[in-house]
Amino acid sequence: MSETARKHKSDAPKKLNFAVIVSSSSRYQKLKAREPFNDPSGDLIAELVQKDGHSVALREILPDDRVLIGKYVGNAIGSEDVDAIIVCGGTGVSLKDVTIETVRPLLIKTLPGFGELFRRLSFDEIGSAAIMTRALAGVTDQGKAVFCIPGSPQAVKLVMEKLILPETGHILKHARES
Repeated sequence: MSETARKHKSDAPKKLNFAVIVSSSSRYQKLKAREPFNDPSGDLIAELVQKDGHSVALREILPDDRVLIGKYVGNAIGSEDVDAIIVCGGTGVSLKDVTIETVRPLLIKTLPGFGELFRRLSFDEIGSAAIMTRALAGVTDQGKAVFCIPGSPQAVKLVMEKLILPETGHILKHARES
């Protein structure tokens, strides 16, 4: 790591509040019907965030629905209690996968390297199927970091440990500069 990057990271916020939004129509239907369900990816994100010394300020399960995803992500962006937002799921290539297309217009700047590096790391683990890995990261004009990631627990673990947790404070430091 360069001396400049080391300095920036040392000046970055250390304790962050995350919003965790899981996009899964099947889990949402079970939640609404008050049926039991598991949320392994949402649970893993929350566990890793807390293990790294941060907090989960908001956690939601939503269907693959542009209006609801836009509303909840927008509310999280506007919340003083949230520093970073992770939207998990709905990033595939089927017509029902709308997370990327819904969140992208809410960002003032995107971080193309996030998706590029995540696909490279994914390739090392899953091979050529990594070309279908859609991921998005960026910042808002309110100084929030937003990440859209695939819903598989394997992808969650990889992206949280290798990219999101090591860099979110650094991203926020720069996003909040005047």
